[in-house]
Amino acid sequence: MHLFTSSFTIAVLLSTAAFAQDRTRLPMTSPDVPKYTELDARDAEAPPPWSIEAPEGAPNVVLVLIDDMGFGHSSTFGGPIPMETADALAEEGLRFTRFHTTALCSPTRASLLTGRNHHSNNMGSITESATAFPGNTGIIPESSATIAEVLKLNGYNTAQFGKNHETASWEVSNSGPFTRWPIYRGFEKFFGFMGGETNQFYPAVYDGTTKIEVDSEDPDYHFTEDMTDQAIAWMKSQKSLTPDKPFFMYYAPGATHAPHQPPASYIDRYKGKFDDGWDAYREKTLARQIELGVVPEGTQLPPKPEFIKDWDTLSDLEKEIFARQMEIFAAFAEHTDDQVGRLYAAIEDLGIAEDTLFIYILGDNGASPEGVANGLLNENTYFNNVEETLDEVAQQLDKLGTRDSFSHFAAGWAVAGSTPFKWTKRIASNFGGTRNGMIVVWPGHVTEPDAVRSQFSHVIDIAPTIYEAAKVPAPDVVNGVTQKPLEGFSMLETFTNPATPEFHKTQYFEIVGNRAIYHDGWVAATVHSEPWADAPRTTLADDIWELYNVDEDFSQSNDLATEQPEKLEELKVLFMSEAEKYNVLPIDDRTIERLDAATAGRPSLMDGRKSLTVYEGMYRMMENAFINVKNQSSTYTAEVEVDEGANGVILAMAGKFGGYSLYMMDGKPAFTYNWVGKEQYDIISDTAVPAGEHTLRFEFAYDGGGLGKGGTLSIFIDDEKAGEGRIENTNGYMYSLDEGADVGFDEGTNVSDNYGIAVHDNAFTGTINFVRIDVE
Repeated sequence: MHLFTSSFTIAVLLSTAAFAQDRTRLPMTSPDVPKYTELDARDAEAPPPWSIEAPEGAPNVVLVLIDDMGFGHSSTFGGPIPMETADALAEEGLRFTRFHTTALCSPTRASLLTGRNHHSNNMGSITESATAFPGNTGIIPESSATIAEVLKLNGYNTAQFGKNHETASWEVSNSGPFTRWPIYRGFEKFFGFMGGETNQFYPAVYDGTTKIEVDSEDPDYHFTEDMTDQAIAWMKSQKSLTPDKPFFMYYAPGATHAPHQPPASYIDRYKGKFDDGWDAYREKTLARQIELGVVPEGTQLPPKPEFIKDWDTLSDLEKEIFARQMEIFAAFAEHTDDQVGRLYAAIEDLGIAEDTLFIYILGDNGASPEGVANGLLNENTYFNNVEETLDEVAQQLDKLGTRDSFSHFAAGWAVAGSTPFKWTKRIASNFGGTRNGMIVVWPGHVTEPDAVRSQFSHVIDIAPTIYEAAKVPAPDVVNGVTQKPLEGFSMLETFTNPATPEFHKTQYFEIVGNRAIYHDGWVAATVHSEPWADAPRTTLADDIWELYNVDEDFSQSNDLATEQPEKLEELKVLFMSEAEKYNVLPIDDRTIERLDAATAGRPSLMDGRKSLTVYEGMYRMMENAFINVKNQSSTYTAEVEVDEGANGVILAMAGKFGGYSLYMMDGKPAFTYNWVGKEQYDIISDTAVPAGEHTLRFEFAYDGGGLGKGGTLSIFIDDEKAGEGRIENTNGYMYSLDEGADVGFDEGTNVSDNYGIAVHDNAFTGTINFVRIDVE
C-alpha cells in the first residue's frame, strides 16, 4: 500500500491539519484531502470531519452598550438613578472609571466593534452626516473587520440586538447594497433598527435585512423588552443546539437616547425626586462619586457652561417642567437596566455565567444636550432648527414620555448627568462628552470583585480585550482583505492585576471641530462649538486651547494653559500628528447642514434624480434613501382605482412628529403636511372622486427664500383643480430618523389625525397603480 493512500495516514494528516489552522488568515480553509485508491468504501477509512472550532476555553462574550447616558447618571457611578443590575454586576466584577468613548453615536459604535479609531473607520460623525472626505465617508472599510466577523470565523455564533447606526444611511433600503448591514459584517442574527434612534412604541425593526412589523398596537409593547425577549430566545437556542460552542452577543438598546419613552408602569416612579434641580444634582452626585471611590478625593466641580441657568433663578413653571423631564429620563434608564438584568438572569439560569465575559458600557457618549434650553416635546424640532417655547412644552406636559411625544430633557440635565465634568455629548474635547462608566464581569477571571480600575482606556480597547480573552489573534487578512492593525490595546491584564501599568498612553478626540489629545496624564483641548449654538465660537485656526493635568485633576477644573504654554504647544503638535495619522484632517465643523446629502457631498440613493415612481406595498423607505422634496416645489401624481367613498393613505412620509401624507377621506383627495409635530396643515378636495380609475395630482409650489419656508398646495382630479390651501411652514432639514415613506398605508405613527394610527385603519381601500414624485 502506498504511504499517501493509507486510510490511517490520511486520518492522521487530516487530524493534524485540523489542529494547525492559521487563525491570522480568515476564513480558515479545510485541509486538502488526498485521493483514495480503494474501490470499495468498506475497505477505506473515512477521514475525521473537519470544522472550525473556537479555541478551548474561549468564553461567551456579551457586549452591552447603553445609548446617551452620562458618567453621572447611574447609581453605579454615583448618580441618583437606581440601576440595580449595574450595581449588582459591579459588586461581582470591576468598575472602570477612566474609560472613554468618542462623544457621538456612530463613531463610538464603529470603534467599539473594530478596535480602530473612528476616523480610521471613516466614521468622523454619525452616518446621516457623512461627507466625501476620508475619515468621514460613513463607510467602515473592509480592512476593519468587526469583532463579530472575527469571532464567527473562529467558531463562534454571533448576534446583534438593538441599535445599529453603523451602516451608510443611503444604503438602508430594500435595494441595499447589504454588504455593510450587520448580517454581512459578521452577525449571523440581527434584530433591531438601523438608524440613530427609534420610537420605543412604534419601532422600525429589521430581522436580518427584512423589515418586520411588531405588535405596536399592544398598549404594553416596548421595543427594549421585545429586543431582550429576542436576545434571550436566541441565546437559549444556541446553547440548546450547540452547548459547547461559544457565542458573541452585541446588545445595544436604543435607550436612553431620545425619544425618552419608558413604559407607563415606570413613568411616575420618580415623582418629586428631582425638584431640587440640576445644581443640587451635580453637588450630591459628586459627593456620592467620591464616597464610592469612582472619583478621587478632592475632585472639584467645574462651573456649568454659561448657557445653563442656575436652578434657583428659574420660574416655578420652568422648575416644574424640567423636573418632570428628568423624572421621565430616570424611569427610562431604570427600565433599560432592568432589561439588562433580565438578560443576565437568563445567562445565570442557563448555567453559563462563569463561561461568559459580560461587558456593560453605560453610554456611547456623554448625556445628550440636544433638548437645548427648555427640553423638547418633539426632538425633530431640534433637527429642523425650530424653536419649542416653554409655554408649548407646559401645555402638553402630561404627554412627556408617552406615545404622544418624542421628548428630550433640557440641556441642564445633560450637564448634570455628565457630573463631575462640565460638558456633554458632542463635546469630544471634554470628558463630559467622552467618559463613560464601564462594568466587566467574568466570574472566576476577575480576581478582585467589587473593585475599581483607573487605567486610561478607550472604546478601541474593547476588541483587543475580547480577542485575548477568546484566545484568538487579531487577523492579518479577512476575506482576502489585508487588515489595518488594531489601534487599541488589550485590557485583559487589569482583570487580575490592579497595578497593571497604563497601556493606553496617547489618544486623540475630535467631533465637529471639538478636539483634544490625551498623552501620559495630560490633556490639551479646545471647545470649538457648543452643542446648543448655531455657529462655532471662532475659526478652527483661532480656537483657544486649554490644558489639564488629568492625573491630578479628574474633572478638568483647573486650566493650566497660561501656566504651562510649552506643554500646551507640545500637545497641540501631537494632536496634529495623530490627526494626520488617523484621517482626522481636514476637520469639518458643520453640524445640521450635513444632514443634507448634496450639501455634505456624500452619495445619495437618488443621485440627483428629479423623479421617483413607487408602488403599492412599498414601505419604510427611509428618508436618506428616498427622493428629497424639502425646500423646493414638488408634484405627487397618483393613478388609482376606487369605489365611491374611498378612504385611506396613498403615500405617507414619516409620522406624527413630522412628515406629509396624501390620502382620501370619504372619497375626497386630501393632503396633510405635519410640521415637526407642532401644526398640521390639511388641504382637502372640494369634490369627491367618482368610482373608477383616476389620476390624482398634488402640486406644492414652494415660496422659496430659504429653508423650511411655506407654499401653496393644489389638488387636481383628472387635471381639474379640486382644492387649494396654504402650508405656512415646512421641515427644512429632515422628517425622521426612524420612520420612512409608505405606499398604500401609513405604518408606524400617523402623519395626520384625519385617519387612524393602525395600518388596518388607514390602509387605502382602492388600488394604487403607481405614485410618482417629481421635484423641480
